[in-house]
Amino acid sequence: MAARSATPEPTSDRTAPPSSPAGEAAPIGVAVKWIDLRPEVDRLTGNVSGDERFAGCSAADRAALEWALRIAERWGREVLVASAGPEGVDDLLRDALAVGAARAVRVDLPAGAASEEVAAGLADVLAGCGLVCCGDWSADRGSGAVPAFLAARLERPQALGLVGVEHPTDDRGDRGRGLVATRRLDHGRREILQVHEPAVLSFEGGTASLRRAPLAALLAAGDAPIEVVTGPTGRHARVRTVRTGPARPRARALPPPDPSLGPRERILAITGALVDHAPARTVVTDDADEAADLVLDQLAVWGVLDGATPEGEAPAGDRAEAGVPEIDGTGGG
Repeated sequence: MAARSATPEPTSDRTAPPSSPAGEAAPIGVAVKWIDLRPEVDRLTGNVSGDERFAGCSAADRAALEWALRIAERWGREVLVASAGPEGVDDLLRDALAVGAARAVRVDLPAGAASEEVAAGLADVLAGCGLVCCGDWSADRGSGAVPAFLAARLERPQALGLVGVEHPTDDRGDRGRGLVATRRLDHGRREILQVHEPAVLSFEGGTASLRRAPLAALLAAGDAPIEVVTGPTGRHARVRTVRTGPARPRARALPPPDPSLGPRERILAITGALVDHAPARTVVTDDADEAADLVLDQLAVWGVLDGATPEGEAPAGDRAEAGVPEIDGTGGG
């Protein structure tokens, strides 16, 4: 749902603009997700394996962090960054501290935890923030469910699909605490939203480039402590992955047999038992273009590709039979 043009009426303690016990302005919260940016997928089994050396956050999460830093600088606030996962998340949070975040909190959960469980843990950490910035979707599942679950847990409106925010100026030239956000819609349209605290903002990737951390901040963040809180327990995801199988090609749609045929003839027509098939053969060629033509022609014969040999050219099989010997072994094509 999109953010409303006015602040919603308070219905609970979480809906009022939060502040610290000392009366200070509430920080700007950022929720980032620790993911493997270079996963490897087994083509046979479909199993996904990752390496923590290549872990990080998506472009959308980096954009959300940059927008949060800009808003915090304009409003004189601090930035609180939170993420859920195992100990490997600490490196991601230290990177956020290096670019300007004031606090970093990790919700201790196993990798691959359900989106609803992640949102429940993040909501407890970010409840005291005025605005919560998130990436529109992550690079692993891409469902964009965590920001929506987070807004529901915090009982706040959500502005999603944002491509930018501006700080409005009133008639006296004073800048208020509200934001004017631009939201992407279908068919190239845009929607302008007026956002007030408290709210959850979801930014698209590429809308802002995350600033580079200075060397001194990087060195200081390397030893910075990361607050760790226990993740939610006793909650079970309503939908969970039971098994992940290998990718399977879609079934081909075949025309039905002639209805005037008898049952036996229809079965034979469907199975192709009486159809002559070309025998298997091995072709060796050093011409890459010819090898590609052979592959494409064979895929077309099998029905995997829709298309025919270009007009005026002989099928690759005829060319092979005319000038390319058939031998056992493999070649450089």
